[in-house]
Parts: sequence; structure tokens; C-alpha cells
Amino acid sequence: MRRERILTIDDDPDILDVLDLTLSENYEVIQALNAEDGLKLVRAKSPNLIICDYVMPGMNGKEFCKTLKKDILLQHIPVIMLTGKGEVRDMVVGIEAGADDYIVKPFEPDALLARIRMILRRTVRSLDANPLTYLPGNSTITEELQALIDSDQLFAVGYADLDKFKIYNDKYGFEKGDEVIRETARLLIKYVHQYAGPDAFIGHIGGDDFVFIADNKIIENICQDVVAAFDQISPTFYSQKDREAGYIVGQDRQGQEIRTGLLSISIGIVSNSSQKITHVGQISEIAADLKKFAKSQEKSNFVRDKRRL
Repeated sequence: MRRERILTIDDDPDILDVLDLTLSENYEVIQALNAEDGLKLVRAKSPNLIICDYVMPGMNGKEFCKTLKKDILLQHIPVIMLTGKGEVRDMVVGIEAGADDYIVKPFEPDALLARIRMILRRTVRSLDANPLTYLPGNSTITEELQALIDSDQLFAVGYADLDKFKIYNDKYGFEKGDEVIRETARLLIKYVHQYAGPDAFIGHIGGDDFVFIADNKIIENICQDVVAAFDQISPTFYSQKDREAGYIVGQDRQGQEIRTGLLSISIGIVSNSSQKITHVGQISEIAADLKKFAKSQEKSNFVRDKRRL
């Protein structure tokens, strides 16, 4: 079982040492000496919580928070700001920039641990979100799909997942696999919002499976752009050797050795334009059939259900 991960950012190595001693018994701790490196670690390691100094050379704590909260995949990560006694008044600015709490240096370790536990509990309770992408999870997805059915309006739902992901994950490891999933989420967010607007729904079912909702007339445009963009970035997930070979060798779910090409993406489009959909399970069943067919094509693609019932 993975421990919750905390990123600490401070330009004082002694403070980082104290934080590591305080936190490492209960949490996985990663550290950065400045906000710029901290942002790189956030994107690479996806921490559950960030502890950031308010006053640092270069990008300060306020600027770090503002940058973090602009990223839809990172904006839900809670931030505790560390501040000196004379800077408490400035913390109002930090809170307004997006910090969730602050604690004054020098701090009591037990007080900091209590704050961390409280914020992590609150975050889990308040977000039905995938911990990797912070996109809405299964409960919210079900509610959104049921609301679509109840509205009795024309709709389309895209179900997307990655092909050959298990073998990639086995060879390159979970951290690289997580990076692929986050980049897939970014592509979906970019093109769904570009065509359907910033309020369009995108959910993360789990693993490499996603769902999104869009108007029936534009959903194919979204899929075309997602497929093209994914094929463009897919080679960048590999080493130069594997990229040049165009394949990797791994084992399938039965333990048989197989050679697989580079990662691709398959999307199934379910719509009530040609049939009546009465329950959420029906959408999932149709999507599963569509994705199975799409995956058989051995390349990134999308398929639409055209059955008439």
C-alpha cells in the first residue's frame, strides 16, 4: 500500500531536514529547495499535499500557489504555507492565492502533523476525485450520466482508454505509467474544453479509463483531435531504443511473451441519437463493446455505436 506523499519546498536545507524528520515516519517525503523545482516535482510525482515556504528567492510561495491553481490537474492539491512570525499578515495574500492553511515557524511537529491529517481527511471527503488526475471519479460519473438520461435530451458520451498499457507499465514502471495517464487526461481536458466549453464533463473511471460528455454533433471532432494528439506524443513516453524499434517485448495476461507496438488510444462513442438509453449500465455495456472493437484495429481510433434498437 502506497503511503501518502508530501512535497516540502524551502530554500533552507535545515528546515527541509526538520520537515523530513517530522513527516517521514508517516508519509513519503519529497523535497525541493525552490518553487521552480517544486513545480517540476508536483507534475512528476503528484503529491497528496504540499508544504511551501512563503518567502523564497525567485518564485515565492504566493506565486507558486497561483501557478499551481491554474493547472486543472494540480489545483486540488492542498498547500500549507510556512511563514515567519513577522510575515503572518502577508499570509492573507497567500490564502487568497490558493493556500489551504499556514503554520508559523518555528512550528511544533505535533501541531503540523495534526494540520496535515485534518487537511488530508477534508480533501478525501470533499473530492470524489481520482488521486492521480483529480478528475471526478465513479460516483460523480454515475450521477452525471444519470442526469443525462433523466434530461431526455440528445447526448453523446465518449469512453477512452489506452491500448497496450499493461505491458508498458510492466516494463517502464508505475511512475512512468502514471505520467502517461496524466498526459492523457491533459489531452482530453484540452480538446473537450476547446470544443464543448470549460464546463464540459470529463471523468476518470480509474487506471487508464476515462469518460467525457459532449454534444452529439461535435464529439467526433473531439475524438479526432485526441487521437491525433495522442499518436504525436506517444513516442515520447519511450526510450530512444524502443522508440526507434517501434515496439517493446512483454508478457500478456496469460504470461505469454508478446511484441507490442507503441501506446495508442481507443474511444467508443455512445449516443441516444439512434436508440433509447434508459439506464447508466446500458451506456457502460455499449461502450465496452465499442472499445473492444476499437482495440482490435491495432491503432489509435474511435468508433461510434450506430445500432438501432
